[in-house]
Amino acid sequence: MRVRSNLSALLITAMFLTNVHPAFGVSKEIIQLQTQVQTLSDQVSRMQQSIDERLGVMRNLVEQSADSVNKMSVAVTDLQRKTQAQSADTDTKLEQVSGQIQSLHDTVDELKARLAKITKQLDDMQQNGQNLAAGQATASVAPGAAAPPAGNQPAANAAPPPDALYNNALRDYNAGKYDLSSQEFGDYLKYYGTTDLAGNAQFYLADIEYRQGNFDAAVKDYDKVLEEYPGGTKAASAQLKKGYALLELGQREAGVRELNSLIARYPRSIEASQARDRLKRLGVNTATPPPAKKPHS
Repeated sequence: MRVRSNLSALLITAMFLTNVHPAFGVSKEIIQLQTQVQTLSDQVSRMQQSIDERLGVMRNLVEQSADSVNKMSVAVTDLQRKTQAQSADTDTKLEQVSGQIQSLHDTVDELKARLAKITKQLDDMQQNGQNLAAGQATASVAPGAAAPPAGNQPAANAAPPPDALYNNALRDYNAGKYDLSSQEFGDYLKYYGTTDLAGNAQFYLADIEYRQGNFDAAVKDYDKVLEEYPGGTKAASAQLKKGYALLELGQREAGVRELNSLIARYPRSIEASQARDRLKRLGVNTATPPPAKKPHS
């Protein structure tokens, strides 16, 4: 501003002097003053040009910075979206692996049940052979003995065989036919509630309720597995899914307590690993399992 004021004053002075009547002549001082004014005007023009160029550079830098910030914001948003999608995909894969593990457990349980049935049949055949041999030597069947009335047959005779009923229920469960599977597992518990696979049937009833979002009923039926079949093969899975159901109900403290109890009871099970992973995602620290004992040489 000061430069411009000085320039304006010099220009006015120069104009005044140049308008003086020629009779006085043009002195050497006036010519020097005009030269200085022109030089100063050129300097001011160059300064203005330099300032304009610098302002343009600064404006360009600000625009580039704004573009960089916008791109970074988009990248962060995209990264957050991908992270959330990967987390959801991981949860889905864990559920799928858990279901596959359950199916393997069921296959093993089914093979055990069939083996036990075959063993029992062999024992019964051996016993019947011994009884038949003894009966032929010592006694005969009394003539006229009437067969027991049909009304005294056990009620289970009206139900499908246990293996067929359980396998049908499990097949429908894996196919997603939850209503039909629930009915079949319920029938299995009704007719064969004391067999080795009864605890599995109770677990799947609870798991169907969990998959359908009925978490209150699922918690109660998982409790039945833990209370009525504590030594069954589904005890650890039932406690794990009970913890999940409590978390789904918003009962964080109870769910965390259930998962920690599972880790303490079955520290080296697959279910314990899943419980640790869920607690880690909840931000809850869990105790490290004790190292496995080395066999004595």
